[in-house]
Amino acid sequence: MAEISAHSGPGTTDIRAHYLELIQRKRLYGGLTLSIFALLMVSGFLLADSRNAGGFWGGILNIFDFPAQVIGEASEKIALMPGHLVTFFPALIETINIAAVSTLVGAMLGTVLSLLSTRGLARYPRMIPLFRRLMDIMRAIPEIVIALVLIFVLGGGPVPAMIAIAFHTAGALGKLFSEVNENASLKPVEGLQSVGATWLQRMWLGVIPQVAPNYLSYGLLRFEINIRASAILGFVGAGGIGYELKNAISWGQGKFDEAAAIFVLLFAAIVVFDQISSHFRNRLTGGKG
Repeated sequence: MAEISAHSGPGTTDIRAHYLELIQRKRLYGGLTLSIFALLMVSGFLLADSRNAGGFWGGILNIFDFPAQVIGEASEKIALMPGHLVTFFPALIETINIAAVSTLVGAMLGTVLSLLSTRGLARYPRMIPLFRRLMDIMRAIPEIVIALVLIFVLGGGPVPAMIAIAFHTAGALGKLFSEVNENASLKPVEGLQSVGATWLQRMWLGVIPQVAPNYLSYGLLRFEINIRASAILGFVGAGGIGYELKNAISWGQGKFDEAAAIFVLLFAAIVVFDQISSHFRNRLTGGKG
């Protein structure tokens, strides 16, 4: 035992020294990374502040002026609030419809792209990098950029918003779906292939039943995001409640009570759909509803 301890002592010391060296190196790299990040953040802020029309520190004191004006005018005209809610409710329904159609179309396209870009499942294995880069491009282009181009081509309305959101959604969900596909068992697929099933039949009968709960969970999460995105696109003329909010804010004082009603509708819709979506996502993934 003494011999073993004698022989193992120097080795243990070397391992300990090496371990401490690795920890110090990790801390050094972490500190350098954090310092670089902080430097970039500060320099970026100073550059943006210097190019801004007004200084940040001077304007930050007025940040609550607009909410105070909206709340003040809404309080004075509180009797008109129910009528405004009824008036703008159809615009909210239009926004929800835009989000729903965009999510459905984007999810279907994302499903196809995910199956074509998953190793072991792809119909054309050599084209996997192509489909993955295509999804990268679809995710990289913001919805508002696509919507602005489509509004220039097609004119204002909900159609450009639906196309823009569906395009971005397909790239985002395609990426998430492909990661889910990689965890699917290949035994059903191999069994179907052995009896002569086509690629489409193997995907529909062998893969989709396994991944459907996760697909639906991600789809519901994306639906929440798309409600907010469709409201934002209304500011650039893509219809929905965002367009009504833009008009109310543009008019300024005298219309702030309408802006407040739109804020209430939009906030209530987001909260309701967030709760509903969270409930069903928890049930789909095996959690408690």
